[in-house]
Amino acid sequence: QVQLVESGGGLVQAGGSLRLSCAASEHTFSAYTMGWFRQAPGKEREFVARIAWSGGSTKYTDSVKGRFTISRDNAKDTVYLQMNSLKPEDTAVYYCAATSRYRALAQRAADFDSWGQGTQVTVFS
Repeated sequence: QVQLVESGGGLVQAGGSLRLSCAASEHTFSAYTMGWFRQAPGKEREFVARIAWSGGSTKYTDSVKGRFTISRDNAKDTVYLQMNSLKPEDTAVYYCAATSRYRALAQRAADFDSWGQGTQVTVFS
């Protein structure tokens, strides 16, 4: 498993932006498909976005399409989630996750093997 550390969460007004980062402990970062999930109070953890090992393929849940962008820098062992036009319903703890690069279509939480500790995002209106 790879160690993951998220950063970049915070408090933002609706319509604002935040950029989350997730740094991996291994320099074999390109061996992993990376994902972002979120969990709001009283709700199950839900898929937000996924990016393949090369960065050439991405997937988003419908509610964030056009507002969020997932990207990665394999040279820095880091994956990012740029969040624009934030809404109060985006409020949650955001987690990054890693799985084998061969699970290029992974989307369920159960498909991911390594998780960060989470970072809180709070959007107020």
